[in-house]
Amino acid sequence: MTTSAHTSVRDPEAAVAGPSPGAGAPDGWRNRVRLGACLLPALVIGFAGFQRRWMSDDGHIYVRTVRQVLAGHGPVFNAGERAESSTGTLWQWLLVAGGATGADVATVAMYGGLLFTAVGFALAGAGAMRLRQHQHLPLSLRGGGESAGRGLLVPCGALVLLALPPVWDFATSGLETGLATCWIAGAWLALVARPRSLVTCAVLGLGPLVRPDLTLVSVVFLAAQWVTARPSWRGALAGAGVAGALPVAYEIFRMGYYGHLVPLPGITKEASRSLWGRGFDYLRDFTEPYALWVPVVAMVSVGAVAAHAGRFGVRQVRDPGVTRDSAPVVAPVLAGALCWLYVIKVGGDFMHGRMFLPGLLLMLLPVFLVPLTRAWGVAAVVVGVWAVACAGMWRVPYEGRIGAGGIADERGVYVRQNAAPHPLHHDFAGQPGNRAYAALVRERARSGAPALLLAQTPVAGGVPGVTGVYNTLGFSGSVVPLSGAALDPIGLAYPLAAHSEGLVNGRVGHDKRLPDEWIVAERGAADVPEGLDPARVEAARRALRCGPLAELRAATRAPLTVGRFWRNLTGSVERTSFRFPTDPVRAEKELCGR
Repeated sequence: MTTSAHTSVRDPEAAVAGPSPGAGAPDGWRNRVRLGACLLPALVIGFAGFQRRWMSDDGHIYVRTVRQVLAGHGPVFNAGERAESSTGTLWQWLLVAGGATGADVATVAMYGGLLFTAVGFALAGAGAMRLRQHQHLPLSLRGGGESAGRGLLVPCGALVLLALPPVWDFATSGLETGLATCWIAGAWLALVARPRSLVTCAVLGLGPLVRPDLTLVSVVFLAAQWVTARPSWRGALAGAGVAGALPVAYEIFRMGYYGHLVPLPGITKEASRSLWGRGFDYLRDFTEPYALWVPVVAMVSVGAVAAHAGRFGVRQVRDPGVTRDSAPVVAPVLAGALCWLYVIKVGGDFMHGRMFLPGLLLMLLPVFLVPLTRAWGVAAVVVGVWAVACAGMWRVPYEGRIGAGGIADERGVYVRQNAAPHPLHHDFAGQPGNRAYAALVRERARSGAPALLLAQTPVAGGVPGVTGVYNTLGFSGSVVPLSGAALDPIGLAYPLAAHSEGLVNGRVGHDKRLPDEWIVAERGAADVPEGLDPARVEAARRALRCGPLAELRAATRAPLTVGRFWRNLTGSVERTSFRFPTDPVRAEKELCGR
C-alpha cells in the first residue's frame, strides 16, 4: 500500500500506465531492442534517400568551387574573382577533402549527404535514448516511473521525419542539408551526454560554418550548456573561446579574402529583410499537403499532460536542478522555433520544404524516441497511422513542377528535365535550350577566342576565354571551363549582380536580374548586341569606375596583397550593405555625381 501511494505521488502518469513493459526483461535483450529503436530510423532514411538520390543544380554550384580549389585557383567560383558562392562553408571543405582523393566531386556530394543524413538520424536516436536515461530529469520528461530510463523506446518524432517526402529528397541533393542534420543531432547528443566538456563547446560552435542561419542554434545550445553545467567564469570564458575560435577565424578570413560579411547568396537573397507574407505562404506550402498538424497535435497533447503530471512530482519546477536538467529538452524546441521564425521572416525559399527541415528536426529531437507508456504509446500510434498515409499518398499538388507561388518540387523538376530517375551530372535531355547552350559553350571554348555568351547570343571580344551568362548556374558552371567565367544575372556567384537592387516580391530566391548592359560593359565586350542601348552600356561603363562600384571590383578582383586584405576586412560592413540601381543611367548619376 505504501509503495502504491508513493508511486502515485512521484508520477501520476506512471500510475496510470502501470510498470514499464521492459522493466522485467533481461538487460541484454532490453539493450538490443533499444539499440534497434535507435538505429532503425537511420536505416529507413538511408534506404529512402538512396531510392530518391539525385543532385540539384545548386549542388553543382558547390562542385565548381571545389574543382577550382583542387585546380589551385582558391575557393572561388570563377578564377580571378573572389566570390563566395557556397553557403555551407564546412560542407564545401569536406567536399574538397573528398575530391582530393580523386573521386568525382558530384558523386561525393550526393552520397556524402546521404551518409551524413543517416548518421544524423542515428545520433538523434542516441540522444533520445541518453535523454531518457538521464536520472536527474523530472519524471514527466523521462516519461514514466523509475524504470523509464531502462524501458522500451518507440519512434514518434522520428516517424514524422521519415514520412515526409522532402526529407527523403534532401537526404541527398548535393547540398549541405545532410551535414546540417548530422551536426544538429550530434550537437544535441553532446549537450545531453557531456555538457561540461570543452569538446562539446567546440561542436556546438560549428553552426555558422554549417549554415550561417544555424548560428541561432549554436547560440541557444551554448546557452543551454551554460545553464546545465553552470561553469565558473574562467570555465565560461574558456568554453566561449573554444566555441568561437573556428567560426571567428573563418569570418576574419571571409572578410579579408572576399570583402563581405556573409556568403554572396546571403546578399543576393537579401537575408536580412522581412517578407512575412511570402514566408507564411512557404509555411502553408510545406504543412498543408501533409496535414502536419495531426502529429503535432498528438505529441503536444501528450507532452502537455506529462508536464501537468510533473507538477505533482517530488521534485518541483522551482528546484534549480530541474531547470538545469530540462535545458536539453527546451533548447532544441526553442532553437527549432527560432529557425522557422527566421525562414518565415525572410520569405521562405523556392525549394519545397527544404529550409524548414533543420527546424523541424530540432523541435522533434526531444520526442524522436519516446518511452512506451500508455500516453506516449497512443501518441505513437496516431503518428504512425498519419505517417503511413503521408508516406503512401500525400504529395504537393505540383509534383515534378514549379507551383503557382514559384516554389518548386525541386527533385521532381530535375528528374523530369533530365529524363532520368537519379540525375547526377545533368545533361537536360528534356530541355533542348540547355543542351544548345552547353554545345555553344564547348564550341567557343575550342576556338580559343574571347567570347561572351548572353544565354545563347554570342558577343565578340571581351576578356580572354569563355564567359557564359545563364540562369541555371550549377549547370553553366559544369560546362564552362574553369579558366572561363560562369556568370548568373541573379548574383549567386557574381558580385556585381548580387549588389544590384532587386525586385519586390519576385520569385523567392530569384528576385534580382542584372540587365545585360551591365554585363556587356563589365566584361569589356567590343560590340553592343542588337537590342541593347549603346548609351546605357556607356553609362554602365562609367558607373563601374566610380565610388563603391569601383571599390567592389577592386575588393573581388585586385591582387590579394596584405594591404588589399586589410581594406577588404575594414570595409566589409559597408561593402556588404551597398546596393546600386539596375538602371545604368540612374546608377551613373548616383555614383559618379553626374
